[in-house]
Amino acid sequence: MDTLALKYGCNPNQKPARVFMEKGALPFAVLNGTPGYINLLDALNAWQLVGELKEATGLPAAASFKHVSPAGAAVSVPLSETLQKVYFVEGIDLSPVATAYVRARGADRMSSYGDFVALSDECDAQTASFLQREVSDGIIAPSYSEAALEILKTKRKGSYLVLQMDPAYEPKPLERKQVFGVWFEQQRNDVKITPACLADRPTKVKDIPESAQRDLLIALITLKYTQSNSVCYTKDGQAIGIGAGQQSRVHCTRLAGDKADRWFLRQSPEVLRLPFKDTVRRPDRDNAIDVYLGDEYEDLLADGAWPQVFTEKPPVFTREAKQKWLATAQGVSLGSDAFFPFGDNIERAHKSGVAYIAQTGGSIRDDNVIETCDRYGIAMAFTHIRLFHH
Repeated sequence: MDTLALKYGCNPNQKPARVFMEKGALPFAVLNGTPGYINLLDALNAWQLVGELKEATGLPAAASFKHVSPAGAAVSVPLSETLQKVYFVEGIDLSPVATAYVRARGADRMSSYGDFVALSDECDAQTASFLQREVSDGIIAPSYSEAALEILKTKRKGSYLVLQMDPAYEPKPLERKQVFGVWFEQQRNDVKITPACLADRPTKVKDIPESAQRDLLIALITLKYTQSNSVCYTKDGQAIGIGAGQQSRVHCTRLAGDKADRWFLRQSPEVLRLPFKDTVRRPDRDNAIDVYLGDEYEDLLADGAWPQVFTEKPPVFTREAKQKWLATAQGVSLGSDAFFPFGDNIERAHKSGVAYIAQTGGSIRDDNVIETCDRYGIAMAFTHIRLFHH
């Protein structure tokens, strides 16, 4: 039996803790650092996600995980000049795997703070250098260049967790876990997410261009490893808003849509020209932008204060101006891990520029959902695949 002792379980009082294989060796090696229980939950889920993204698209993929759900996921699609600025990589010629991670981290930078990283391809020195300047807990990849490993070993005073996954590893078809002394067993969710699952299109608009099909596959694969209920908005090869673990489907759609809206608003002229002091760290910029985009900023101004990360007081980004900017969002794709029970989900998705949807289908209110899509000219596919993940 191959066993690896852990610092503790989900919480410090949960000792002892370990991971083990009843037969054979663990499928990963610890190259640096000491893994924790949640680290490995994130790592193993994230590894599956990026492997499936690479298989589905043929492109290097990356994921940024927090608490057993992705904060972001992406494949390697070149960045626009605006996104280079938003993601703090202006003027840098990024490698394909670095591009994938920059996109994954950029989906929701606040949620990615202290993330666990997964890469589908070898971690190169450029990706390691980008990671070195970000707050992150660890990484899993199939291999590392010598230079990348040396860089990562210096992170977090030498304690940064580096895992090397065996890409040839295949788990058994049945998986088990124990809850309150009771064993659960099920067939692994090995369903393949391919363009074939987008074939059934019940809406009047049936055309889904290849780029949107790619984005829908990214959304669905991301949802396969997101705590349910879950909804994912995607655009240009990356997640831009993920709503995880909500009891109500429409609350998932709202949560993910609000994140997608903030992703769009970060690209607005108002945000791009914020007068940050040169000494302000990236996480503090992210926090300040979040405050600036919310009602908190106007509350601060009403109290005679404003974030001291700025060299001068920025003007209010009014609700009307935000709505005008968000109205330019278009071509967004959206995936759901189960059917939409009502058209209210489509109403909310439309507000964030959604033009393409992939969802399970099979609700008794499918007619209402289809009708709402038709009202807004949205193309929707019924996948007939449920992707609950717990």
